[in-house]
Amino acid sequence: MCRPGRATPRIPPRGSRLRVGVRLAIDVGSARIGVAHCDSEGRLASPLANVPRGHGDVDALAGLAAADDVIEVVVGLPVGLSGREGPSAADARRFAARLADRMAPVPVRLVDERFTTVIAHDALRRGGSDSRARRPRVDRAAAALLLQGALDIERSTGRPAGELVGSASGGAT
Repeated sequence: MCRPGRATPRIPPRGSRLRVGVRLAIDVGSARIGVAHCDSEGRLASPLANVPRGHGDVDALAGLAAADDVIEVVVGLPVGLSGREGPSAADARRFAARLADRMAPVPVRLVDERFTTVIAHDALRRGGSDSRARRPRVDRAAAALLLQGALDIERSTGRPAGELVGSASGGAT
């Protein structure tokens, strides 16, 4: 359990449309899960870690969330260019539901992750990383892009980005 009651968002500073508190972003892959987090003011997302996909992955993510005392977890939803969801999106939805059950009462949200992995690969390539060196870093870089996008949406709209997963995630929108 993720320390119920500790992950309560603080009231944003006057004039801000962004809730105060650390968020975690998850880029779910078939072999590993990229993880990113932001500062407590929600200004900047940064890569955090990779978690191997498989047995114990949800517990490992819950541990990272508890260590950062997060107010929310954002999971990337891989939607096609047409807006349709395929097998990868179904897998992300199942994973997000498992994570929401484990993370309650911390909310878990699904956010469209179109292009985050492509942009992360391109940025790392331009930064001088060869393809072999990029592989372990691209998932957490994609998670950071996903989180930064979610923060930017909340900052501009005053509402959290994405779709709330399950009633076990706290029900806050």
